[in-house]
Amino acid sequence: MRKILCTFLACCALPFMSCDDAQLLEYDVIKNDLRAPAYPLITIDPYTSGWSMTDKLYDENVKHWTGKEFPLIGVLKVDGETYRFMGVEKMPLDPIAAISTEKKWLGKYTFTKPQNGWEKTAFNDNAWKEGEAAFGTPDELNVKTLWQTKDVWVRRDIQITQNLAGKKLFLEYSHDDTFELYINGIQLVKTGYEWRKNVLVPIPDEIAKTIVQGEKTVIAAHCNNRTGGALVDFGLYVESDTKCYLGQTAQQTSVDVQATQTHYTFDCGNVELKVSFMAPLLMDDLELVSRPVNYISYAVSSKDGQEHDVDLYLEGSPNWALNFPIQDNKAEAYQKDGLVYLKTGSTTQDILGKRGDDIRIDWGYFYLASETANTTYSVGNPFELRQAFVQNSVLTNDGAEKERASLALVHDLGKTKSANGKFMLGYDDIYSIQYFGDNLRPYWNKDGSKTIENAFAQAAKDYVSLREKCYVFDKELMESARKVGGQKYAELCALAYRQSISAHKLVEAPNGDLLFLSKENFSNGSIGTVDVTYPSAPLFLYYNPELAKGLLNHIFYYSESGKWKKPFPSHDVGTYPLANGQTYGDDMPVEEAGNMLTLAAAVTAIEGNATYAEKHWDVMTIWADYLSENGLDPDNQLCTDDFAGHFAHNVNLSVKAIMGVASYGYMAEKMGKQDIADKYKNKAKEMAAEWMKMADDGDHYRLTFDKAGTWSQKYNLIWDKLLNWNIFPAEVREKEIAYYLTKQNEYGLPLDNRSTYTKSDWIMWTATLASDQATFETFINPVHKFMNETEDRIPMSDWYYTDSKKHVGFQARSVVGGYYIKMLEEKLK
Repeated sequence: MRKILCTFLACCALPFMSCDDAQLLEYDVIKNDLRAPAYPLITIDPYTSGWSMTDKLYDENVKHWTGKEFPLIGVLKVDGETYRFMGVEKMPLDPIAAISTEKKWLGKYTFTKPQNGWEKTAFNDNAWKEGEAAFGTPDELNVKTLWQTKDVWVRRDIQITQNLAGKKLFLEYSHDDTFELYINGIQLVKTGYEWRKNVLVPIPDEIAKTIVQGEKTVIAAHCNNRTGGALVDFGLYVESDTKCYLGQTAQQTSVDVQATQTHYTFDCGNVELKVSFMAPLLMDDLELVSRPVNYISYAVSSKDGQEHDVDLYLEGSPNWALNFPIQDNKAEAYQKDGLVYLKTGSTTQDILGKRGDDIRIDWGYFYLASETANTTYSVGNPFELRQAFVQNSVLTNDGAEKERASLALVHDLGKTKSANGKFMLGYDDIYSIQYFGDNLRPYWNKDGSKTIENAFAQAAKDYVSLREKCYVFDKELMESARKVGGQKYAELCALAYRQSISAHKLVEAPNGDLLFLSKENFSNGSIGTVDVTYPSAPLFLYYNPELAKGLLNHIFYYSESGKWKKPFPSHDVGTYPLANGQTYGDDMPVEEAGNMLTLAAAVTAIEGNATYAEKHWDVMTIWADYLSENGLDPDNQLCTDDFAGHFAHNVNLSVKAIMGVASYGYMAEKMGKQDIADKYKNKAKEMAAEWMKMADDGDHYRLTFDKAGTWSQKYNLIWDKLLNWNIFPAEVREKEIAYYLTKQNEYGLPLDNRSTYTKSDWIMWTATLASDQATFETFINPVHKFMNETEDRIPMSDWYYTDSKKHVGFQARSVVGGYYIKMLEEKLK
């Protein structure tokens, strides 16, 4: 356990105070030694989300979970010497031949496999068609030429009119799916089965020297579309000659991820700097969970006992309020009630105008804020802002609205041995969700009576108490998780906390229902997906069942309103942020019915009454009867692990159906409907007995009823154990656990026998089937090892290979809330 000295201000009207004037409080914090794949910094909702995807905070820019840059730059000046501790100072790129989202371009293309040498400069492409970029399917970005076959080949001729010798060149490209690209016949890009947008890569010298003034350069690409959307777009850029001002970095000495905070420590010459990013997502306070404000706090202390002249600079990019950086935007600065606000947003303000997965918000406004005392500020050209800080330590604001401007604040800490302070970051999205035609405001402003300034003012007022609460909460979470699952389990839970919560948006429906709507991050962008709710629910069941109900209410409404007419629940209610009805192409009948019934039973167990179940009894009766008739031996259909495709006779899906029937019986019993309870509990036990015969494969149970020699994780059994129903004999779990222990790879237990990939959330559930903590940790430790060693620096992926350091897909998803299943087990005892 590491002791951290935390300074809480006796008065937070000033942006900083010396330690001599502040109240000192000490807290013991359990250090998290996990090297996170990505470190959570700003975690408000799926749109306002910032992560550090490197070990050092200053090695790359802060990024949105999609990988797009959301730059924040932090600099400490000590006795005139600058130390950049956050972000990088990137030179702007000038287009040589811009990507299509910036400027129209034409290329030659063919859907027929060309002769060898198609990538060479001298290749004759006269027989190819000419089309405008981008090339792809209608649902993709800026597509002008439809490509609806499996393959496309594209060539772009670029006449080089400037001398590029000695300059840094870059390629920007977007693709969906497998992609290869050549410049002047030399390969630069070769991907696997993946899809990415606006990837920026430096062009190596070997290729750069072929890009010569007065000559033609040819970029040639081939893309194969395995399924779904398709896209090809690319452009060529050169680094600007703009001067850098922030070359010297601080030296990072530590980083520590807690549930609500990420702490960094830096050496900046003769001064130590501590920086904390805090998202006070304390789930017992829904107003606080919804409040769109996070904090960046800092403390500086002299290392040599001498006073030093110290200033701190924070800069934010307009990217935070844009889907793409090229969009027109404007910024302004103003003061109100003792706070200074820097505000930026797009000029178009097309509210709720976009839906999709790899999408960032471009309506509403991003804010940096601070108390006004000893603070200077400005909006403008980022290099001019940095120059002003480096040369003068002071920023000046002329009050004018600026286009394409960055935001910057400076705290003048004076000559000091120690001081501390804070900045606030936030977002006013105006309207958050469209819900069956109604545009809904965020929960914190559900009736439209508040302003973003109200939210910031309250955040400033609450800061001292919230920071204390967050330290206490973070320590209690680590202690609780460590007690039931060990240190490595606790470290994973801490990292999962903000990721899971901030993958949702909290709103109130027109009928007064609380809606806690997930976004399927990098797994198709669906909103309110039931089989994403199911794995994420343990976190919310543990901390606040109202949020767990908020994960279910929209699905109940969709069926009960008659908008969804099938005898099982929908998969989703749309594509984020438009929740107007299911957009996913396939149904998951057994999956979603089992999920909804089981989670309603879990809410009943946590609350100790069946009030919620009684409210939705009629529709749950339909679902329970559907599972009774169709669940034991499911026909050819998808389950939550839909990436594995359709298949019939799914043994683990059958368990889910049995748990759904048992859940209905359990809720009936809690409602005093004993005859109904007995009927459905007995039905579940009959199904379980038949399941054991059908699935038996000697020392384990099968993947599908009809295929011997197969196996899979039976994570759906967990509810039988947690709720002590005894639908299945305990030896079923014991036999499965013993078998799983023989199938583990370096980075964990595969999902089933078909592939080496796994789902980390399901490993947590499977591990919780174990009867002792040592065996539980045997399953958990490889997951920790993967997160600690993976080469993919992204917010935690739940879908990865157990025999390599690579993920398959998915990132930043809410399903890591499922890590809390072990803690939930303890709570339900």
